[in-house]
Amino acid sequence: METENRTGSALVFPGMGPAPFTEVARFMLVNSFARELQAEADDVLGYSLFDRFSSAEGDYSEHAQLAFFLNCLALARWSEAELGARPDYVTGPSFGGKATAVHSGALSVADGIRLTARFARVLDSFFGEEYPEQVATQSFARTPRAVLEEILAELTEQGEWHEITCVVDDDFHMLTLRTSRLEWLQQRLRAAGGLPLYVMEPPMHAPAFDGLRRKAEAEVMAGLEFRDPHIPVVSDHDGTVLTSGEQVRNLLLDGCVRRVNWPGTLAALRGHGVGTLHVAGQDALFGRVAVAAKNFTVVPANPRLATRPRRRPVPAAA
Repeated sequence: METENRTGSALVFPGMGPAPFTEVARFMLVNSFARELQAEADDVLGYSLFDRFSSAEGDYSEHAQLAFFLNCLALARWSEAELGARPDYVTGPSFGGKATAVHSGALSVADGIRLTARFARVLDSFFGEEYPEQVATQSFARTPRAVLEEILAELTEQGEWHEITCVVDDDFHMLTLRTSRLEWLQQRLRAAGGLPLYVMEPPMHAPAFDGLRRKAEAEVMAGLEFRDPHIPVVSDHDGTVLTSGEQVRNLLLDGCVRRVNWPGTLAALRGHGVGTLHVAGQDALFGRVAVAAKNFTVVPANPRLATRPRRRPVPAAA
């Protein structure tokens, strides 16, 4: 890995994966940045987020999403204070776009809390009440593009709608299709040497979900104030550098209908001289895949590290 000539750094807010309460409760209780953000959230929401999250069901409940969002922001602040992170750019694949908007300065914390809560509700109502198909997203690794193309061709032959909604690495993708075809896809992937991972419901990032984008614009964005970011934002869709509040607003909305292109995002960061990625949040994916690990120095900031006692320098004897 050669990063000597790339001295810049970027802050990465990872996409959301399962983040159980038991894994983050201590961090939320003892970390000063997390407590400060929770206090603001409680004021905005009118209830204790910690209490609601402790009893929430499901990996992607509204309260789990709010907790993940706030914990990522807290870890970014901890990373700056304790690890000296001074990012030149900020980016966030998929769900990470919400924390990206706030940390970049494009959106206030309070409006970020409102956006996250509203969007969770809109997502549930759209797919539960307004979208006629039962669809989900299957993530999978160890599947080279040539093998994936064969599988996609088979789905096309069968007349099945499908969409690649996230490219994580050369052999790591997320595919959205009808829920009834998930078992077939998993078996087909295993037969080809692939590794099916987790299933996400409801899905995102497909042109077919334009109705979700319209609903989010009307019901989520109403009354939220976007400003020009003080840290440039790099789009997780095509690597474009965004410098206006309107661009960041559209980035969040476009996440409903545009696929995540993580290799393209990282290629753009490399082109801008970034050699170090500070990953703020629970991340088992975006900072660990080969396209990140082989091309950057990856510095994690997660709840486990942030609650580990840190050694302080011992003063020299007089």
